[in-house]
Amino acid sequence: MDGLLHTLDIFMFAAACILLMAGFPVAFTLAGVALVFGLIGTMFGGSMTLGAIPSRIFGTMTNETLIAVPLFIFMGVMLERSKVAEELLETMGRLFGRMPGGLGIAVSVVGALLAASTGIVGATVVTMGLLSLPTMLRNGYSPRLACGSIAASGTLGQIIPPSIVLVFLADQLSNAYQTAQREMGNWSPEPFSVGDLFAGALLPGLALVGLYITYQLFVAFTQPHKSPPMKVDADNAPSLSQVLHALIPPIGLIVAVLGSILAGIATPTEAAAVGAVGSILLAGYRLHEEKPWPIYAAVLALIALLVLTSTMDLRIARNQIPTTDMVGIVVAGILTATLTFGVVVSLARVLRDKVLVPVMQSTTQITCMVFVILIGATFFSLIFRDLGGEEMVHELLTGIPGGSLGAIIAVMLMMFVLGFFLDFLEIVFVVVPLVAPVLLQLPMPNGDPMSPAWLGVMMAVNLQTSFLTPPFGFALFYLRGVAPATVKTSDIYWGIIPFVFIQILMLVLLWFVPAIATWLPQVIYG
Repeated sequence: MDGLLHTLDIFMFAAACILLMAGFPVAFTLAGVALVFGLIGTMFGGSMTLGAIPSRIFGTMTNETLIAVPLFIFMGVMLERSKVAEELLETMGRLFGRMPGGLGIAVSVVGALLAASTGIVGATVVTMGLLSLPTMLRNGYSPRLACGSIAASGTLGQIIPPSIVLVFLADQLSNAYQTAQREMGNWSPEPFSVGDLFAGALLPGLALVGLYITYQLFVAFTQPHKSPPMKVDADNAPSLSQVLHALIPPIGLIVAVLGSILAGIATPTEAAAVGAVGSILLAGYRLHEEKPWPIYAAVLALIALLVLTSTMDLRIARNQIPTTDMVGIVVAGILTATLTFGVVVSLARVLRDKVLVPVMQSTTQITCMVFVILIGATFFSLIFRDLGGEEMVHELLTGIPGGSLGAIIAVMLMMFVLGFFLDFLEIVFVVVPLVAPVLLQLPMPNGDPMSPAWLGVMMAVNLQTSFLTPPFGFALFYLRGVAPATVKTSDIYWGIIPFVFIQILMLVLLWFVPAIATWLPQVIYG
């Protein structure tokens, strides 16, 4: 009987993988498999904590960090519908297009900006495929190079913060880090937050953009027929004002969101709220630029509020409030009223132009999908642990030849292969909680104690690589859906291969130089 219970965890994991690969809905597969095997374990005398499932779900839904997810999704969808990407691609194409490889460089730059402002991989790949692929082909670009550039740049949303992938990954790693530290006898470990992972992922994300651009320049100078200069008239070159008009709003939003997190002014949830408000203001401005003053006033009020909250104590519920703080509170009230007026004007504009309703529908659909999968994964991980799966994973990883290096490589290979078939959500919610508590007890390749920031960045880059790798990479399917019929599927597959090698190079660099991911969190958070 004990032997049967000991093997149920293996059958449970295998059943979930088979059903997921067969195409059954992810959330219901995870929850259904968990309940079935939980009942089987109960029938055979196992100690199942089925009664803990409601409290686990309640704890998940009241997690303050995860409130940032629908806000970031709203921000990304709103920016997608407000034609920010379209203007960015057009302006950057005209700016860089006259130089060899210029369109490829423009795609990489715009991909990085969209990644940092939207964080939605599928939407970014589709948008860039629709807008830039025809332009690149029309100007004589190699279909393989064009497709590879777009698919690779579109997946930067997984590694460049603020990214939904990083939010969920940080949440899972935070729990795993606490567990690992307790197992090692440390009952008061330093907390690991979303901000830590954002800081750790920033330099690797920017380094990837630099490697993409380096490859574009290499192709342009060694094989100029694959990436010729764009045929742009001198009169059609963008002016400085046009470049600033395209760049300043998204960069300002990125600085407001990411900068407030890294500077410690706001939590990720608060910064996500700032991003959602900023995306509403930006959409309202772009839809009716002839009446910009309410938006200008609201943006200035938002900036002033961020400064005030970081420099003054604006709490009202105090017995004695100094005169300077009282002045700050009054000014904050005026600024809040100004910001509210600008947001109301923007909401009226996006509602009148039939943008707000589709944005809200898309946000609700994506958010519901994400959290239903999260609830299913909570079921799965709880029952899997009850069946002894955690001990099995620990024994498996610690018994792999090569010690910690072998365990890390084995997990990375497993996640890479699973990324062919499963979305990042299933991997983050199911695989990471099982393997991370074990890995976080092992040393890093350089012998230092394992850094959750380094492990999280390695996992994120690894998942991004699997999303690009033929024949099952999700980004390739997104691009195939919007590419012209003249572009062969083989062009997409062959075109992405150099960028996959660039991703692998990034993993190798992170392996041998962990400071790429650990230096900035140390500088910012100590």
